[in-house]
Amino acid sequence: MTPRSPLAPVALVLAAVALALFPLAGSTFYVQLLTKVMILAIFAMSLDLLVGYTGLVSLGHAAFFGIAGYALALIQPEYEPMSIFVTLPAALAICALFALVTGALVLRTRGIYFIMVTLAFAQMAYFVFHDTQFGGGSDGIYIYVKPIIGFGDTSWIDLEDRVNLYYVSLAVMVLIYLLLRRILQSNFGRALLGIRVNEHRMRAIGFPVFRYQLGAYVLAGTIGGLSGYLAALQFGFVNPEILSWHQSGSVLMMVILGGMGTLTGPLLGSFVYVLLEEIFKDDTIFGAFAEHWQLMMGGLIVLVACFLPNGLMSLAQRRRRASRQQGERRA
Repeated sequence: MTPRSPLAPVALVLAAVALALFPLAGSTFYVQLLTKVMILAIFAMSLDLLVGYTGLVSLGHAAFFGIAGYALALIQPEYEPMSIFVTLPAALAICALFALVTGALVLRTRGIYFIMVTLAFAQMAYFVFHDTQFGGGSDGIYIYVKPIIGFGDTSWIDLEDRVNLYYVSLAVMVLIYLLLRRILQSNFGRALLGIRVNEHRMRAIGFPVFRYQLGAYVLAGTIGGLSGYLAALQFGFVNPEILSWHQSGSVLMMVILGGMGTLTGPLLGSFVYVLLEEIFKDDTIFGAFAEHWQLMMGGLIVLVACFLPNGLMSLAQRRRRASRQQGERRA
């Protein structure tokens, strides 16, 4: 796990305050864009729990993202709102069950086999929704009415309002960050780090490695489902593409771009990735080449992987190291 700077908590608080104040000055487009970024940040943190802290690289993480979105679309009545306190627990329970069943199987493999089996399960889920009328086929399903935060006819927060959804997404992102930070500082989190470093030694000294990994896998899948639920809320639409390997690859690039094993890295990576995507797609800047924005993004990720092995968080680490060396010279 990458050591944190003493200024990191201050920077995170300032960033949270800036996000809280943003709707007061930002246009509707940017409010929606930042809502999308915060939802992806939750998704990226859930994957970082697997990749950065448990050492399990998954290419099927989008399955949880998509299953939760479809769960909302299928549970919610077509033209009648249902309480979020019904639809959200149901969607998360379905994701947790899927993670428990698939995790019990995929965790019996390692390395490239683990990557391929997670991808295989995600593709199976993809084709369940793509090739059946149950999931609306390739056209997907529209969510015409969003759930209400309340009970019965009483709604405390109107999720149809973009600003309200923005603040709900911000609150969830902060809560998930704090929850994961607390979990990773616990004995469970320390055991995961030990398993990532040397699984055989942890097993030799008596740790139930499989159960720890399965717990992390289920937790990551459930949080990934939470992000998919929020995405379905925002866009009011789900289709099989949200379960595809492209979606898993994109969130993995966010984690790599920001820095694995930091939690702050996936947050940073999500914001930078979406911002760069918007810039690379801008034909006023790149002209006709903007159609090939994936090529530019891929090249950037390759450069980051080569020169910043710990992602953008490497820049902060290098700065701290340089400051420490300067202090030692002066002493």
